[in-house]
Amino acid sequence: MALDGLSLSTLLIELNNKLTGGRIDKIFQPDKYTLLLWVRQTNENLRLLISVNPKHPRIHLTEAALENPATPPAFCMLLRKHLEGGRIANINQHSLDRIALISIDFRGEDGTITTKDLTVELMGKHSNIILTQNNIILDAIKRIGANLSRSRQVLPRMEYTFPPGQMRLNLLTAPISDFFNAITTLETPLVTKAMIQVGIGIGPITAKEILWRAGLPSDIATHSLDNADILALNEATQSIISYIKWGESLPTVMTNLEGELAGIASFPLEHLASKYTAHNFSTMSQAVEFTDSLSGKKQLPEQTILSKLVSEESNRLQRKKLILIQELADAANSDFFRECGDILMANLYNLPQDQDKVTLENLYSHSLDDNKIIINFDTRLSPLENAQSYYTKYNKLKRAKESLDGQLRQCIEEIAYLESITVSLEHATNSSELGDIREELISTGYLKRATKRRMPIPPSSPLTAVTPDGLMILIGKNNRQNDIVTFKQAQHNDIWFHTKDIPGSHVILRSGSQNPPLQSIEAAAHLAAYYSKASQSSNVPVDYTQRRYVKKPSGAKPGFVIYDHQNTIYITPDEKIVASLVKK
Repeated sequence: MALDGLSLSTLLIELNNKLTGGRIDKIFQPDKYTLLLWVRQTNENLRLLISVNPKHPRIHLTEAALENPATPPAFCMLLRKHLEGGRIANINQHSLDRIALISIDFRGEDGTITTKDLTVELMGKHSNIILTQNNIILDAIKRIGANLSRSRQVLPRMEYTFPPGQMRLNLLTAPISDFFNAITTLETPLVTKAMIQVGIGIGPITAKEILWRAGLPSDIATHSLDNADILALNEATQSIISYIKWGESLPTVMTNLEGELAGIASFPLEHLASKYTAHNFSTMSQAVEFTDSLSGKKQLPEQTILSKLVSEESNRLQRKKLILIQELADAANSDFFRECGDILMANLYNLPQDQDKVTLENLYSHSLDDNKIIINFDTRLSPLENAQSYYTKYNKLKRAKESLDGQLRQCIEEIAYLESITVSLEHATNSSELGDIREELISTGYLKRATKRRMPIPPSSPLTAVTPDGLMILIGKNNRQNDIVTFKQAQHNDIWFHTKDIPGSHVILRSGSQNPPLQSIEAAAHLAAYYSKASQSSNVPVDYTQRRYVKKPSGAKPGFVIYDHQNTIYITPDEKIVASLVKK
């Protein structure tokens, strides 16, 4: 849910006051939708984040330090060439539409000023970032050709034109009476839709708030409005635009019980107050950044690709496991064929040659009442050859059972290994950790090495934390890191932690020669439970033992160990406790 144009105007006024005159120091493009501009102002450095992600387009100041790709995208390189070193002249809004206009000035050697414009269109799936000079497009983060839009192309060397729909009324400049007079003449049945259609910058949240403040139902029809209703709507609209006109905004975010976004505006959302929780902020930037945190953890592009690969491989192995179990069940009946062969051999000279089924005494029956067995008999073969045929089937199934046992064990081990990879991917936060996982998948044969040369990514480092008693904790967030913290960094007397029979991190409590206090053991166990597949569970069993009792079998996959002399503690992971332990 993005800001509508009315609330965006408050945000852009804030950004204009904060950033005008600032020098653009650095430009980054963390992903294909997002730009991060580092702006140097007097006595402070600011970061302006611009995202045209279709699910959540936004612009705001941020404290976040986003990870950037090893090789900057082409659009980022273009912006660095044209904008770095320039000063922000102003940040304006086009009418009341969801379009931000950022003008950047450059002083030439002869003293003349050159201006380039960064136009940010925050319009859902049509969002875009476009660089222009003298209204000619230099490039855009999303190029729009004739195959995508016949009415408006966004391509280099073309003239920039604003998106359609700019002829609607601006509530900040047009008389409010004109606004509602236009509404009453529309054939649109509902007032909410009519307001959105007539007024530029009015979204569903604002329209519903106006109706609430006017004391009218949200589904009131346009044709049913009378003079008293129009007067009430005028007053309600005036109460909202006064927040913007007089610079007295009250940035508000509304969330439901699950913490999901229900609405955002630069004014109180009274129509949502009874059902939702209000979060108030001092600036619109803070409010918009808060809404981004509500959408949960974001996956990096590489993370999504690897997760899909591991998921598909896990599903394939699960299907194979079911097939092997069924084949093993069939092979478990191999003794029946041996018994049939023995019974035929015992009756070798009493068997008829012209019957395809023979009824004989069952030598292996323990019942006196039911001691007969019917055996299929191939009339084309002699009695001896029939017996040998049953023995052959028995030997074949017996060999198959031994082979299937091994295949099933291997299949189960592979599934457990991929579960550990899945946990590593869930907790990966940067490209170095994802690079570790990619290399591991290549080395274990699940992934082929790309023929195109990749920019080398430095290996990741294990996570560190400190207990309330001041003891150091090492946390392996993937199998490579697990092997490092366990077999390279840990001392023999250090305490090793791992969730019992659950994929997760190896955690080392650096205790030295001392017996660590219970508080430190609980802290390390908490981290082991949190960085595991059971991070959302309660009473998670965590085994711990001295590092000396942890061994890696020869030929074992990365991260796999065996251990003994362990104790077990039960932990319910808490993200707040983890945050207090892990070093930032």
